[in-house]
Amino acid sequence: MTRMGSIGGIEYKGSENNQFKLIAKTVYGLEEVLAKEIEQLGGQNIEILQRAVMFTGTMEIVYKTNYCCRTALSILKPIVEFQAQNEQELYKKVSEIKWEQILDVDGSFLIESTLNSRFFSHSLYIAQKTKDAIVDRFRKMFNRRPTIRMENPDFRINIHIYDDKVTLSLNSSGDSLHKRGYRVETAIAPINEVLAAGLIQLSGWRRDTNFIDPMCGAGTILIEAAMFANSIPAQYYRKSFGFKKWKEYNVAEWKRIKEAADSQMQEFDFLIWGSDIDKKALEIARKNLAFAKLHKEVELFHASIENQMPPEGECMVIMNPPYGERINPEDLNALYTKMGNTFKHNYGEGKTVWVISSDFTALKHIGLKTSKKIVLYNGQLECRFMRYDMYSGSKKGSKFVEHPA
Repeated sequence: MTRMGSIGGIEYKGSENNQFKLIAKTVYGLEEVLAKEIEQLGGQNIEILQRAVMFTGTMEIVYKTNYCCRTALSILKPIVEFQAQNEQELYKKVSEIKWEQILDVDGSFLIESTLNSRFFSHSLYIAQKTKDAIVDRFRKMFNRRPTIRMENPDFRINIHIYDDKVTLSLNSSGDSLHKRGYRVETAIAPINEVLAAGLIQLSGWRRDTNFIDPMCGAGTILIEAAMFANSIPAQYYRKSFGFKKWKEYNVAEWKRIKEAADSQMQEFDFLIWGSDIDKKALEIARKNLAFAKLHKEVELFHASIENQMPPEGECMVIMNPPYGERINPEDLNALYTKMGNTFKHNYGEGKTVWVISSDFTALKHIGLKTSKKIVLYNGQLECRFMRYDMYSGSKKGSKFVEHPA
């Protein structure tokens, strides 16, 4: 249970039994998926927010959620809360915090700010004032100050203001957790890794059927599917985390948590197939898969959508087709019509197809009845994640037809 203590009118986050409040940020629409992940890892007092999940845990939970949560963007540890209605009040209360107990005068930090307030309107200005308050305190105490570093700072400090309520948090993740570390190269408009992992979880796939992405691009959905299928931790390929700079960081405990998670990796007994009409994108997918040592788990094909034939038996199909950002509406509608026809004629009993798109008009051109619709955001784009259950169709063949050179 969280305990609050007051120093100079500022509420500091304490803890009981080594438990403290944590906030995991995520993509809109994945909150419940993330909450379930956190619960399975041992997080307590879970509360679902918008684009976030609040919970309590120990440093062990900080390590587990950072390393294993597939749908978290960052794990924040709130350290102080107070009220402020103007910049002078904000500056004064930030400067009263004992930053010397958190930051090293010879270290570096970065301020990240988010606002939803009638008293404050410019997030960059608020970040600047917060930075000034911190460095001015160090100057007065040591005649020196930490440096500001935009890339790889020792500490990322998050300031969140809702109306007049200010919360300052330490970002235990460092860089966003969507940066898994397996991307050697990227194609045009790649899907966010956290969103890709979330699509897989929302689909209900339980690693007990084949998996297909018919428009795989650089292979993000395929890699996330292969990692999930083989129980590879979400951050298996990542080396850097913000909590490694914290004073309470315990190397032995982190190593124990990591080794325990890695020991759960297993073999996958079904097929994972990907296809795309873009040869360059497929080459990037091959490089990313090879770097992640998943090239033997995933088979890639060069084929257009209408020439694709899924394997026999049950299949989970998830695809992220173009949304129209670089394709005119008429061509986009024709593409989605072609997708619908392919699903109808080439995909038979036992095939479950999921499509995510922000173009709601184009989605109608798929022409099939949906069994489920989920609202998600891909960046700033409001999307629909649509499920189509296939009951009939041609079953001839069991391979994608290679697209002619």
